Amino acid sequence: MAQAVTLPPSLQSLPLFVRLAGRPVILLGEGEAADAKRRLLDRAGADVVGEDAAAVLAIVAIDDEDEALAAVARLKARGILVNAVDRSALCDFTLPAIVDRAPVLIAIGTSGVSAGLAAALRQRLEAIVPADLGRLALALQAARGALRKRWPDMGERRRALATAMGAGGMLDPLSPTHYVDAWLAPTGTPAAVRDVVVTLVLLSDDPEDLTLRQARALASADRVYHRPDVPPAILDRARADAARLCAVVPADPGTGLTVAVEMAR
Repeated sequence: MAQAVTLPPSLQSLPLFVRLAGRPVILLGEGEAADAKRRLLDRAGADVVGEDAAAVLAIVAIDDEDEALAAVARLKARGILVNAVDRSALCDFTLPAIVDRAPVLIAIGTSGVSAGLAAALRQRLEAIVPADLGRLALALQAARGALRKRWPDMGERRRALATAMGAGGMLDPLSPTHYVDAWLAPTGTPAAVRDVVVTLVLLSDDPEDLTLRQARALASADRVYHRPDVPPAILDRARADAARLCAVVPADPGTGLTVAVEMAR
């Protein structure tokens, strides 16, 4: 009879989002690292407590090696899950780098191997992920009833959402605008969506310095209004058949997406 083979886990850590509001978390240590962890716990609404308190999670941010090892041992003996700052081998859990687009959270972890790499990835994602992505999540939450009515079958609903959120789709999470109501409308496009103006205030005349959101807006524009000092190299990033107008945006610029470009003064 063949023996069962136990495969090693494919995940070094299981990512979890834990609700800590009002719940005790032990924090030990002083200095910059401890202060950073306290700020993070405060943002999560945790009740930061000392070692003698009852808790299920603890963070040890103690510089002295022997003191830190002793604290970790005491906490683990009580069955408490421990994060030991800069001592990944001792960690039961690690704290990721976070891109916060509430209620959307993007967490980047390296299982404690390289906090610097996680931080670098977070910085890149901060430039890519739209600042108002949370609005899309909230709009989709509010539209659950309408979604079920439009697509009663769960499979059809899932496929419709996947198509809409694909690259270039109406609900593409990385696009500068999202129109859930227009997407759900059985026919036609609401007037509010037909007349959209996005203003870009640029800090540099180098098109390579455009943020991803700015570049996407230009690439999707139906027309671009710009000030005389906006360089042609910037305007070249607009959609090829988009009208370029060196003028102030009028009260009624027309249907579709209008992008107004100006240089910061």
